Amino acid sequence: MFGLEALDLARIQFAFTISFHILFPAITIGLASYLAVLEGLWLKTHNDTYRDLYHFWSKIFAVNFGMGVVSGLVMAYQFGTNWSRFSDFAGAVTGPLLTYEVLTAFFLEAGFLGVMLFGWNKVGRGLHFFSTVMVAVGTLISTFWILASNSWMQTPQGFEIINGQVIPTDWFAIIFNPSFPYRLMHMATAAFVATAFFVGSSAAWHLLRGKDNPAIRTMLSMAMWMALIVAPIQAVIGDFHGLNTLKHQPAKIAAIEGHWENKGDEATPLILFGWPDMKEERTKFAVEIPYLGSLILTHSLDKQVPALKDFPPEDRPNSTIVFWSFRIMVGLGFLMIFTGLWSLWLRKRDTLYTSRPFLYLALWMGPSGLIAILAGWFTTEIGRQPWVVYGLMRTADASSNHSFAQMSITLIMFVVVYFALFGAGLGYMMRLVRKGPKISEGQETPDGGPGKKRTPARPLSAADDSSDADHGDDVTLTKEI
Repeated sequence: MFGLEALDLARIQFAFTISFHILFPAITIGLASYLAVLEGLWLKTHNDTYRDLYHFWSKIFAVNFGMGVVSGLVMAYQFGTNWSRFSDFAGAVTGPLLTYEVLTAFFLEAGFLGVMLFGWNKVGRGLHFFSTVMVAVGTLISTFWILASNSWMQTPQGFEIINGQVIPTDWFAIIFNPSFPYRLMHMATAAFVATAFFVGSSAAWHLLRGKDNPAIRTMLSMAMWMALIVAPIQAVIGDFHGLNTLKHQPAKIAAIEGHWENKGDEATPLILFGWPDMKEERTKFAVEIPYLGSLILTHSLDKQVPALKDFPPEDRPNSTIVFWSFRIMVGLGFLMIFTGLWSLWLRKRDTLYTSRPFLYLALWMGPSGLIAILAGWFTTEIGRQPWVVYGLMRTADASSNHSFAQMSITLIMFVVVYFALFGAGLGYMMRLVRKGPKISEGQETPDGGPGKKRTPARPLSAADDSSDADHGDDVTLTKEI
């Protein structure tokens, strides 16, 4: 069907499940740190706005965290069911790394998550804040181990192959492989940026509907400060990451650039737009800027970038896909920087919270960080092909021996269950966002704070049926964010 084989369906299935999963950890990482900042500011300033925002976003964090855990378990099973030969080949490396993630990050998060969510009126302020910080640290430790495993697959080192299996010889080299620092910084920063635009979009939605209060303004202000500062930093990290990829995976860079061959000693142009054709081995309708490819990728005006024709056809990534996924990521990145700069200009004019054109932009930029993360992952993972472990094991040699019918049935089941289950979860999250934070009106920390009597922040109690907004707003927000 459609020229697909069982291997293609196995790849599509894993891509589908990881695309769903990665959205939740990205928001979890950003929101955990955001919550730690909010509680820290509340403890320092005693401003009830920060406390109210903490309770609001902790409920959304809890729902998102739960969906992230559930969606992550499925991928672990797929290593054994669909990619058993990969697990047999590289399991001595990837298995311990994922185990370290569970023993350090997951246990840390699980140990303090209950105190963070339900201990607000049961423990002291210091312990509660410490629990929030530990959950935030746990999300970053989890990112560390997951990226170490994936980066090793991109730039493997610290091993030897004995009897057809990878045997670790240097765990420090395995963990801190050449691409790991860049990929870790790139992913963690992407999570912070994605969360900033998610929070900013939520605030913009409320402001556009006339709900203007200190909590909503604080949400937008903090989100735009984060966008202004972190989005340009992400661009710099991306540049270093690209230079590292050029050194260790030149075929991926050639595919990203849609660059097929070098002409004499000419510098490499930058192809802004075009359509790389893998069969004809050329990029159709190319719009080029001379010298700029060499300037960006080699930081010189005379060095050439490796071309796709420098590699055998069987070793070339699919340039058609990664060419455009990369440009979607970069395009959204520039739009994020523009949004941050516009917010600064409006802030100086004291119109940040009233400029409707900007608020609409902030609203529609809500999913931009998540889309950019997906585009970036497509770029890096498809760009690694045809290798599952770069230079060591081809993807075709890594899959289990399943039939086309078996893979078709399981793929359909995954699509149906995921859209039903996580679609409901996302809908519930949008309902929480629509309700907005509950504001303490003119009261000084009523029953306030850890260690004092207060109803615990139960995630599932946030969206009751007594909301004064009609159900139509749920659908509107779900479509707009």
